[in-house]
Amino acid sequence: MAHERAGRTARPEDLEDLPHLVTAYYTRTPDPEDPDQRVAFGTSGHRGSSLDGAFNEAHILATTQAIVEYRAAQGITGPLFLGRDTHALSEPAWTSALEVLAGNEVDVLIDAAGRYTPTPAVSHAILRHNASGPSARADGIVVTPSHNPPRDGGFKYNPPHGGPADSDATSVIERRANELLAAGLAGVRRVPVTRATARPYDYLGTYVDDLPNVVNLDAIRGAGIRIGADPMGGASVDYWGAIADRHGLDLAVVNPLVDATWRFMTLDTDGKIRMDCSSPDAMASLIGARERYDIATGNDADADRHGIVTPDAGLLNPNHYLAVAIEYLYAHRPGWSPGARVGKTVVSSSMIDRVVAGLGRELVEVPVGFKWFVPGLLSGELGFGGEESAGASLLRTDGTVWTTDKDGLVLALLASEILAVTGSAPSQRYRELVARYGDPAYARVDAPADRAQKAALAALSPEQVSTTKLAGEPITAALTVAPGNGARIGGLKVCTDSAWFAARPSGTEDKYKIYAESFRGPEHLAQVQDEAREVVSRALGAH
Repeated sequence: MAHERAGRTARPEDLEDLPHLVTAYYTRTPDPEDPDQRVAFGTSGHRGSSLDGAFNEAHILATTQAIVEYRAAQGITGPLFLGRDTHALSEPAWTSALEVLAGNEVDVLIDAAGRYTPTPAVSHAILRHNASGPSARADGIVVTPSHNPPRDGGFKYNPPHGGPADSDATSVIERRANELLAAGLAGVRRVPVTRATARPYDYLGTYVDDLPNVVNLDAIRGAGIRIGADPMGGASVDYWGAIADRHGLDLAVVNPLVDATWRFMTLDTDGKIRMDCSSPDAMASLIGARERYDIATGNDADADRHGIVTPDAGLLNPNHYLAVAIEYLYAHRPGWSPGARVGKTVVSSSMIDRVVAGLGRELVEVPVGFKWFVPGLLSGELGFGGEESAGASLLRTDGTVWTTDKDGLVLALLASEILAVTGSAPSQRYRELVARYGDPAYARVDAPADRAQKAALAALSPEQVSTTKLAGEPITAALTVAPGNGARIGGLKVCTDSAWFAARPSGTEDKYKIYAESFRGPEHLAQVQDEAREVVSRALGAH
C-alpha cells in the first residue's frame, strides 16, 4: 500500500541530518562479526548507511585496499578512474578511497573540475583508455548507492571491461575486505588526503563530445525537440547543460539544484526520499510539468538509470520503453551487425520477447544484474542490453562498444531521437506494439521470508515445482538458470504461453520479490501472483 504522502514534496521531518550521518561515517566502528556490518557486494557493489554500521570509513578503507590487491593480482597496472555522485556519504568515501589508492601508489584519475561523475562516464573513460593502444589496462571505482535514499552510501568496482565487476572479482574483494576489517585494518596502506596525488581527467568533456557517435543528435536538433532533463539532484547535473550547449539542443535543465538532503524531491511510494526515476511518485514533479516539453527525462543519482516522460502518457513503464527502444534501434542502426542480439533479464517483460521475434533477432535472457551484458556489449554481439529497473546501454552507431555499464543519459536522449526520426513519441510507439503483440499486465509484489528461506529460494531446483499448471495454463518451463547463458538466476521462474512469474530473494531485507506478467489482463495477473506464492511456499517447504 502506498504511503499517504507518496508523490508529495518532502517535509523537514523527512530530511536526513547530514552532520550526524557524516560524523557516524568517521566515528562508528563496524562489528566484523555482525553479518549486517560486513562488506557485502550485491549486484551493484557494497551499500549501506553509516548510521547502521554498514557504510563507514573502515568499510571503504578495507574495500579499497582489497581492490588494490585484486588489481595487482590480475596484472592491472594502469590508471584507476575514480568518480562519485552527490550523496552525502559519497565525498567522505571518495576521500577515504583516494587516501588508500595513493598510499598504494596507484595512478588515480579524478574529475578535472572537482565535480560529480556519472557511472556511464566512468565506464566510458575506462573503455576509451583501454582501446587507445598497448598501454597498461585501466579500471575504476564509482562511489554511489545509485537511487537509494540520502542516508545510504555505495561503493562499486568496474574492472578493465568497464562494466560492473562479476562475482569472481567481488567475492575475492569482499573476502579480503572482511579479513582486513577483522584485523582492525592492519595491512591497509594510506596517506593523508593532503598528501594524496591524483591526475585530473575531463570526464564531462570526453563523454559529451563523443555522444554523436551513439545518438543521432543531428536529428534531435533538426526536429527542434523540446527536452526537459531532470538530474534529480544527481551526478548528471553538469552534463545536461553541457549537452545542450555543445550540441545546440533545445534542452532545459529542469532542476540544477544539488542538495544532499534532496529536500526538493517528492516522496517515493513507501514514503521515503528515493531518486528512482522509474517511480511515478518520485518523478511526480517532472510528470506534472510534462506539457512544457516534447520529451522530459529523469536520471537517478549516478545517472545509470533513465525515466521517460511524454505529454500524452506521463512516465513510461521501464519495460514499455525498453521494448520501444529495441524495436526502434534494430531498424535504425545499419552499422550494427545483422547478427547483433538483444539482451534482457529474466524479470523483464515478455513484450521484449515478442518484439525481438518480430525483428527476426535472437534474444539473450540472463539473470538480474547488468554484469551479464558486459561480454556481449564489448564484442558487439549484443546491440542492446536492458533491465526492467530502467537500466540499459547500447552500441555506438558503428557497432562498437559505447559503455558496458548502464547509461541513463544516452537512453534519455534516445527517446528524443525516436520522436525526431519517427514523428511518434515512445508512448505512441508502445501503443503500436500493443496493437501488434498484445497488452501485458506486469507487476512486482513482495512476500516475507527469513534468511534461511531466502537461501533456500536461491538454491531451488526446477524439480521442486510440483504443479503442472499456473493460473489455468500448462507450465511450459520452470527455470532456475537463465536460458541465455546458463547462469543461476538466484531464484525461480515459471512460464506459460501467456504468463510467467519469477521469485527472487531480496539481498537486503527479510522478503522475496515476485515479478509477474500476463497477456490476459490484470485479473489473470492477480491469479498468477496468488499461485506464485503457493508454488514458492510448496517448493520451500519441500526443500
